[in-house]
Amino acid sequence: MLDTLRNIFKVEDLRRRILFTLLMLVVFRIGSFIPVPNTNADVIKQLVSQGQGVFNLMNAFSGGAFTNFSIFAMGIMPYITASIIVNLLSMDVIPAFSRWAKEGEVGRRKMSQVTRYITIGLAIIQSIGMTIGFNNVSNNLGGFIKDDSFWGYALISITLTAGTAFLMWLGEQITDKGIGNGISILIFAGILSSIPSGIQLVYPTLFPSGGNITMGVLKAIGIVLVIVLVIVASIFIQQGVRKIPIQYTKRIVGRKMYGGQSTHIPLKVNAAGVIPIIFAVALVMFPYTIASFWRGNPVADWIMVNFDYTQSVLGVVLYVLFIIGFTYFYTFVQINPMQLADQLKKNGGFIPGVRPGKTTEKYMTKLLNRLTLSGSIFLALIAILPVFFIMLAGLPQSVQIGGTSLLIVVGVGLELMKTIESQLIQRHYKGFMKK
Repeated sequence: MLDTLRNIFKVEDLRRRILFTLLMLVVFRIGSFIPVPNTNADVIKQLVSQGQGVFNLMNAFSGGAFTNFSIFAMGIMPYITASIIVNLLSMDVIPAFSRWAKEGEVGRRKMSQVTRYITIGLAIIQSIGMTIGFNNVSNNLGGFIKDDSFWGYALISITLTAGTAFLMWLGEQITDKGIGNGISILIFAGILSSIPSGIQLVYPTLFPSGGNITMGVLKAIGIVLVIVLVIVASIFIQQGVRKIPIQYTKRIVGRKMYGGQSTHIPLKVNAAGVIPIIFAVALVMFPYTIASFWRGNPVADWIMVNFDYTQSVLGVVLYVLFIIGFTYFYTFVQINPMQLADQLKKNGGFIPGVRPGKTTEKYMTKLLNRLTLSGSIFLALIAILPVFFIMLAGLPQSVQIGGTSLLIVVGVGLELMKTIESQLIQRHYKGFMKK
């Protein structure tokens, strides 16, 4: 491990990318403590401390920026929601989007630009809703807005929108000049930074003044074991691969013979990674967040009770369905059986026992469906089991170091290791993973 870390800093390009990523994360953490003007952050702190459902998850993803109601309080969620919208529209809903999705790098840039515009629009709407909503629920908490004039509201909305736009730019810079996917890295850093505050919340519950120390120790050991189990299970499912054997026919071109070799296509059990979890969280949070701004209204109260996936059965069911649905969606976006079958046929490749062309496409589709079903169900189970464990252990609902957070941390951590691994192997250095 130490030799690998030393090798990382021997490679100039890799060293520069890692240092750039760390610098951007420092900027992200500094911004998490810059308050939004004209607001009273104590109101948000009281809401989060009371365990107000998914507000705690928003706080965990933003690395405490939500509790501080800083310029990054909305986090990167508007961008994730915009990405979901653009990806859905590209599935033959809007012809232009479908065409861009097939145009390679040029089309990707066009879709990225549209995603940015949608992000800004969603951020403006969400910032106005948050400002009005928190001001409505703050009557008994000391007041949220100091100046409730039009310009007071506008200042808060513009500041929050600018913060989200800056985070979006920061994530893109990390993707281009740093290591890994920038958006995932920002969420990863936010969750890690919330671990100390989570420990501070858990400790008084496990070891109350005058309580049974032995019982507290047993609960603490149980929590550690569950966390280790979730991490091991996450690594198992993320690394699981089904190898499909491929045989290439021999071809003579001029005086040379090509093909004839055997290889395989590695199909991951969970090809979508942690993206389904992030997308599912964004959708589950949306109705609860909107309804919380109009609490006291019967419809809003019903939504808050039934759409909170940390406390209600309906919320858990929706969360699981979103995870399974997005796992299928993102897997088939990344791996298109029709294109894969066409590429194999053009290059003289075939799966032993399966005819090239349409039969190969059907075989790959059936195989992907089976792999994705098992992977998505396993992913959903790991995501929700810690929620029930927190309830059984009597821990505060504001603790968000659960399955969702651990899955994202493990998934992003593995992707980072693989990226660094590939960079080291290209330069003949040993990586983290022994083979």
